[in-house]
Amino acid sequence: MSKYREPQKFMEAGIYPYFREIDSHQDTEVTMGGKRVLMFGSNSYMGLTYDQRICEAAINAIKKYGTGCAGSRFLNGTLDLHIQLENELAEFVGKDEALCYSTGFTVNSGVISCLTGRNDYILGDDRDHASIVDGRRLSVSTFFHYKHNDMADLEHHLQRCREDALKLIVTDGLFSMEGDLAKLPEIVELKKKYNASLMVDEAHGLGVFGRNGRGTCDHFGLTDEVDLIMGTFSKSLASIGGFIAADKDTINYLRHNSRTYIFSASNTPAATAAALEALHIIKSEPERQQSLWDITNYALKSFKEAGFEIGDTESPIIPLYVHDAMKTFEVTKLAFDRGIFINPVIPPACAPQDTLVRVALMATHTKEQVDTCVSVLVDCFKQLGIIK
Repeated sequence: MSKYREPQKFMEAGIYPYFREIDSHQDTEVTMGGKRVLMFGSNSYMGLTYDQRICEAAINAIKKYGTGCAGSRFLNGTLDLHIQLENELAEFVGKDEALCYSTGFTVNSGVISCLTGRNDYILGDDRDHASIVDGRRLSVSTFFHYKHNDMADLEHHLQRCREDALKLIVTDGLFSMEGDLAKLPEIVELKKKYNASLMVDEAHGLGVFGRNGRGTCDHFGLTDEVDLIMGTFSKSLASIGGFIAADKDTINYLRHNSRTYIFSASNTPAATAAALEALHIIKSEPERQQSLWDITNYALKSFKEAGFEIGDTESPIIPLYVHDAMKTFEVTKLAFDRGIFINPVIPPACAPQDTLVRVALMATHTKEQVDTCVSVLVDCFKQLGIIK
């Protein structure tokens, strides 16, 4: 471990971009070391992380239940609040039941690893989130990964599977780095053709796509064709935690076999109440989703016209491709020095040749803030010779 010096190289160059301290609440503008910075690196798509209704819900939950549950859901850690949230989430995404976990990461690592057996198969997109990758690694099943959104490659791997085996396809609905959507209609066709099951990670899709933000499955009208729908609370739902939704038998199995559920302390009362209140706001205020899409379409047009390479994104996640790891860190630093917070994306979060900076939008961003972001980033990219 003492020989691991990679971060220090960037620290010594003055361009290390991680663990930057924020000393204010999360919003479109934050304070960092006394400096006001425009935030374009947050996953708070609905802009709800400092909504006072959610803050009050969390405070009231602490007053009633305390700060923690002191145990797992399996034993003494289940509150009526957990059950209410699970019931409302299941109804929201259109499934029989839902199960809440303490983090979104432990949903994927705990669900995927226990659904299939030694003689079964898991198939995943090669740009799936790290939590999906780790869930596959924990499984005893054979794993095949197919090229990103390449349906011919997915079919090739499905053909390699034994016909009588369980075949689980797992994909992000909205890919978190590139901002593009999974080809769910085509995946569903292959699922039916090869008698497979399908799990969709809606971490970044909830709040953004579908009716009232029900996600990409709803966006494509394919909720009934998707066997398991996963989501997180740390993006649009302004909290922390995650859930899996499916039919009653699957949820019953996971409730008694998913190790990250059984052996993890249950989600705190405050986090649970915050997610529940955020869900109520999203359902009752559809104008938030519309505001997000208005600012997203404005930003997409602005970045394209400015000459940035943004790939196939069709969402509030806008990748600005750099194709050079060092320059990716350099442009992040240049932007930050001029008051713009963006996130660098390098391997393993992307392919080595596809490094980028990630701009993420919230429903509460203004056109003026987007204009400032685009103008600053144009200057930074030109300074480094990334765009002309």
